[in-house]
Amino acid sequence: MAFEQTFKNIDNVLYTDDGCNGELDYIEQKSWILFLKYLDDLDKSRKIACELQDKPYSPILDKGYRWGDWAMPKNKKGVYETHKALVGDDLTEFVNMKLFPYLRKIEANGDGIKSKIRVIFNEVRNKIASGYNLRDIIEQVDELKFQTSEQRHELTYLYEGSLNKMGNAGRNGGQYYTPRPLIRTIVKVVDPKIGKTVYDGACGSAGFLCEAYKYMHDKVKKTADEEKLQSSTFYGKEVKPLAYIIGIMNMILHGVDSPNLINTNTLNENLADVQEKDRFDYVLANPPFGGKERAEVQQNFTIKTSETAYLFLEHFMKYLRAGGHAGIVIKNTFLSNTDNASIALRQKLLEECNLHTVLDLPSGVFQAGVKTVVLFFKKGEPTKKVWFYQLNLDRTLGKTDPLNEDDLAEFVKLQKTKKETENSWSVDIADLNENYDLSPKNPNKVEEVDERTPKQIAKEIKKLSDKSNKLLDEIIGML
Repeated sequence: MAFEQTFKNIDNVLYTDDGCNGELDYIEQKSWILFLKYLDDLDKSRKIACELQDKPYSPILDKGYRWGDWAMPKNKKGVYETHKALVGDDLTEFVNMKLFPYLRKIEANGDGIKSKIRVIFNEVRNKIASGYNLRDIIEQVDELKFQTSEQRHELTYLYEGSLNKMGNAGRNGGQYYTPRPLIRTIVKVVDPKIGKTVYDGACGSAGFLCEAYKYMHDKVKKTADEEKLQSSTFYGKEVKPLAYIIGIMNMILHGVDSPNLINTNTLNENLADVQEKDRFDYVLANPPFGGKERAEVQQNFTIKTSETAYLFLEHFMKYLRAGGHAGIVIKNTFLSNTDNASIALRQKLLEECNLHTVLDLPSGVFQAGVKTVVLFFKKGEPTKKVWFYQLNLDRTLGKTDPLNEDDLAEFVKLQKTKKETENSWSVDIADLNENYDLSPKNPNKVEEVDERTPKQIAKEIKKLSDKSNKLLDEIIGML
């Protein structure tokens, strides 16, 4: 791939810089520089479009702050004029003391991309300590282009690779990254249609929104369809600044020029205030689990709990339009916990929505080893029967052997008809106990029973021990 070596070179430079520590910093610093390069290419595309229509064009950024002014000054022939380029301490000082302050105060004036600029640069800072390293990275990034679908596809591939590394970087990185094969599978099952809205209130790096865009974009038949996808289809919220920045960059690389993402704490919204105009047709999400919310946040919900994932699930149910569909990842313990909040939330889900499918995943899908399930439901009708599919693989998942789409192909095929197999079964809601226990208990899988007596087991242990002692004696005799 033409740009792959460029990405590797950038990572190598960041690795040597004193201000950057690990994959989280690498992706953050790449993101803000890539974003400014993207603005330069967007400016060029907009200018050409205006010229073709014989209209005047006003650049996104003021003179002096555009990519071609400070990052890569070029002459009229497009040749890089190195003698005019800032470097070392001069470059660092300009970026920290002039460029960032300007971007943080830029007037939006109704331009969606300008409003994103303000939000991004009010949250991010330049961590690249060496102005020489920064100059090196800028020159590398300048080689990357956003102007054709092929170029964007290649950049998307590389950026996703960086996100994957970040997801493997440990606890803090994993919270932003959901394995893409799982996301693509969830999107296939939910099957979002053009003209409808898609929402993720805990969007992280916007993986669900990006994959939904790709899925829907492949079905575009007219210009109006693409315009809807660009402006009024995908909506996300994210509380953490770094994840928000990465999400915007990820959506831009996937082809959504001005993403409808908001940097906010979703759980601060009072569900009593939600109106029909606030709702969405599809919800796709992997909300954070294991977190704890304060008492004042819990007051925004009908079911009081400090568990972040449970609050998000109620939030999603409230924001889903009647007849709308959802695919949501959650810890498998939600299906069986006996605390009051878990029981009440399961009851609410089953009574207000049709929980038609539960995908039970093995522990290695997420690097943290947490066991999860995916809930697929439709709002507006009660659940009568739940179809379970248990993903049983003949290998242990991990960094070197992660989940892939082939692993989930049978699930996608069987889900259409809810067929019962060795790995799938259905449960009637009328048969549940008073706790609405939905534990994935596969009735079609017969567990092997060890029928040996204690005496037989003891004899086999002794036999193995005698064999080990004999081998040890032979080794000693050889020394």
